[in-house]
Amino acid sequence: MTALATAPASAPAPAPQQLTTSRPLTARALTGKVVWTLAVVLISVTTVMPLVWTLSTSLKPEGEILSSYLQLVPDNPTLANYVALFADGPFGRYLANSAVIALGGVVTNLFFGGLAGYALAKLSFRGRGVVFSLFLGSMMVPGIITMVPTFLVLRHFPLAGGNDLFGEGGAGLINSYGAVLVPFAAGPFAVFFMRQFFQALPDELGDAARIDGASEFRIFWNIYLPLARAGLAVLGVLTFQAGWNSFLWPLIALNDPEMLTVQVGLAGYVNEYQTQYGPLLAGTILASLPVLLVFVVAQRYIIENFAHSGTK
Repeated sequence: MTALATAPASAPAPAPQQLTTSRPLTARALTGKVVWTLAVVLISVTTVMPLVWTLSTSLKPEGEILSSYLQLVPDNPTLANYVALFADGPFGRYLANSAVIALGGVVTNLFFGGLAGYALAKLSFRGRGVVFSLFLGSMMVPGIITMVPTFLVLRHFPLAGGNDLFGEGGAGLINSYGAVLVPFAAGPFAVFFMRQFFQALPDELGDAARIDGASEFRIFWNIYLPLARAGLAVLGVLTFQAGWNSFLWPLIALNDPEMLTVQVGLAGYVNEYQTQYGPLLAGTILASLPVLLVFVVAQRYIIENFAHSGTK
């Protein structure tokens, strides 16, 4: 019997080394890359430099602000301008007023805007399209046109600010937080934004809850509202920014010095005789911090909202 000799298995041949060669950039591609880089750097500098200059100038003494206004690094940095804000005027009161108005606007817009948006998206009733069209139409009317009628309505608001049942005898809601919160408690943009968000959620969730006997408000509060956290976060950030930075309407409706907001209060550092640049720029930095902080905290929800909008 002949034994069959088995040849040893030959080792696999090494794979040829792949040489990666980068193709040289053409003159057109190189020019486009250089132009793009220069544009990004220019936009970044023009966006960030005003904030850096404001922060730097707020740390300069009064005499150094005008003598070296182009110098970014102060020779003698000081916090005197920030101390003067709170020592020479009611700047803390201004911050508190702006916080109440901004946070109050966030709460009212999220609740009433979400409630109205849910009704327009998930409830079937006669005239729903007409109501939604009216909301869209009101977004096209400039706010400056409605300021005088809004002021008169608030001035003659019944049983408020010393007014009688017919709206006479007092100041109504003028010089109170209600003068800013009531007219914008459910802005048209908030209703439109939340209506579009609720429309993307499935109707079957509400149908199943109705079969189980849940009320309409419970369906809104316990089922749909938690699913709209990303949209609520984005709307809350936009509403907070608008309320915090509001200037013209608080200037008209709040003429009591104790009720001034931070934006109106900062305007008091500029008059026809003198401009207090140090406290003004220090106040500008402090007034910018809350909005920046809100964006940092809510950025995760903003990104989630954009991802939701792109995949629905």
